[in-house]
Amino acid sequence: MRSLISILDLSVQEIDELIDTACDIIENPAKYAEACRGRKLATLFFEPSTRTRLSFEAAMYELGGNVLSVSSADSSSAAKGESVADTAKTVSCYADIIAMRHPKEGAPYVAAKNASVPVINAGDGGHNHPTQTLADLLTIRREKGRFDGLTVGFCGDLKFGRTVHSLIGAMARYPDVRFVLISPEELKLPSYEKDVLKQKNIPYVQTTDLMEVMPELDILYMTRVQRERFFNEEDYLRLKDSYVLEPKKLAAARQDLSIMHPLPRVNEISVAIDSDPRACYFKQVLNGKYIRMALILKLLKEAGRI
Repeated sequence: MRSLISILDLSVQEIDELIDTACDIIENPAKYAEACRGRKLATLFFEPSTRTRLSFEAAMYELGGNVLSVSSADSSSAAKGESVADTAKTVSCYADIIAMRHPKEGAPYVAAKNASVPVINAGDGGHNHPTQTLADLLTIRREKGRFDGLTVGFCGDLKFGRTVHSLIGAMARYPDVRFVLISPEELKLPSYEKDVLKQKNIPYVQTTDLMEVMPELDILYMTRVQRERFFNEEDYLRLKDSYVLEPKKLAAARQDLSIMHPLPRVNEISVAIDSDPRACYFKQVLNGKYIRMALILKLLKEAGRI
């Protein structure tokens, strides 16, 4: 049974095909309005979410399907001690496809091994967030028209940022891509992620100074410092305002810079940036719905359920 746990589960060709399908959905929504009629998506969210959960649900509804939703661990049998494996087996009896978010790394993988329907990882701890990456890739394609030859700056929490880890893994498969890693020393990209870049001879630089590298960037991917990933409040408070993007800081930026953020933001991007034509983060939100529609279609077709 085909599931999506990591962005690396998809080939470059499959990603390009998903993006093409999403673009066709944008152009021809009526063509897909009944594509999943009679099918059910279960959204199992054991960690807080707004955009991801609602975009999965909106995606299924716009495909003509229905949704069964668990929006917190407290409202499920997980509160009684039910295992992820048993939850997956149970929900497979009711739904045709599952989207799962879980605070523990690897939980969606366990679910996929035990479910009899496709499972989509909607975020597992600090590990992976492949559908956010697909939304990011669709945004980059629509904004830049390509993936190759881009300089991508990641700024903020690169240690715990699952969206950063997933997007680096995806973009590293395209030619002539360069990464600029901007973070406090305590939140640097994990060494195992950098080892992959070294093995593939992909150029990257590390810095703590956003302003120094701003003129080089085609894309600036901002992230929040995630309170929920810290073991103590003091470290979070010390690091939370490390980078705050304000209009004056864009003076040296390229006119065609694309400013991205997986959201939610706290204060790392000033609301004054929202009206800048280079701001793409709310476009990412909308693109997330379209790419999830394309992914649901792909996995249900491969499972023989539509």
